[in-house]
Amino acid sequence: MTALERFSVAGRTAIVTGASSGLGVTFAHALAEGGANVVLAARRVDKLEEVKRQLQRFEGEVMVQPCDVSDSASVAEMARAAWERFGRVDILLNNAGTAAEAGIMPERTTDDLFMATINTNLAGLFWCCREVGARQLADGKGGSIINVASIMGLAGAHNIPVAYQASKAGVINLTRNLAASWADRGVRVNAIAPGWFPSEMTNDWFAVPEFLQRVVDAAPMARLGDPEELTGALLFLASDASSFVTGQTIAVDGGLSATSGASSWSDALFTVVEGLMGEGGTRILPNAK
Repeated sequence: MTALERFSVAGRTAIVTGASSGLGVTFAHALAEGGANVVLAARRVDKLEEVKRQLQRFEGEVMVQPCDVSDSASVAEMARAAWERFGRVDILLNNAGTAAEAGIMPERTTDDLFMATINTNLAGLFWCCREVGARQLADGKGGSIINVASIMGLAGAHNIPVAYQASKAGVINLTRNLAASWADRGVRVNAIAPGWFPSEMTNDWFAVPEFLQRVVDAAPMARLGDPEELTGALLFLASDASSFVTGQTIAVDGGLSATSGASSWSDALFTVVEGLMGEGGTRILPNAK
């Protein structure tokens, strides 16, 4: 197997939850373009049918499966239908998520809002892992389960939705638990922790200039991510390229999680330091003379 062949997902079958919009569509496109059969799962069937039409130009088969991950019976039916159609599922991408309490201060978050987020992001994700993982363990052929966490699960962040942060932290440790439990039988479980990306969940917030500027200033790369920049981590974890990798969380965040939370320096601050330190305090910039 060549180095490039190790990244191939051709001929494999993948389930993508939350595939009706946002990052789920990007993930489904990457897997389909790589030659995988793709099961598109979400509640909004009309949206899934549109995504299916987009993917039909690729070689693999595409299946639409209605699924509400917060309903364990719906998840069980999704797994059953996928196995019936394709014989097995090699890759599960748990992308479905919500932040029902977005914009609500922690002290004002109601029981219903808190549980709506936990039920989808943590309980629902576990039910997907359980239903698919049990079948992968039973047939002895292994598989790759990829959970979409968030850098907000790596540390606390003030005024970010409280249940969302708690659920994503739970996803990261759930990933570790299942990875350790299932590694001896060939099922790998890893997570991707995106930073700030445009999506259906974030677009309304990015429309607020002050919020967008704050997010951009916090990241060392000083920009939002492009959804396509998540597909490298996806294909790595979905393929044999990561055959000895399990229990890991890969942050794709422009360097944000590598910092201690301090904001990037402003141009004014750089100017002050240059004045104090002379050439030694001056950054080397591209094409600088």
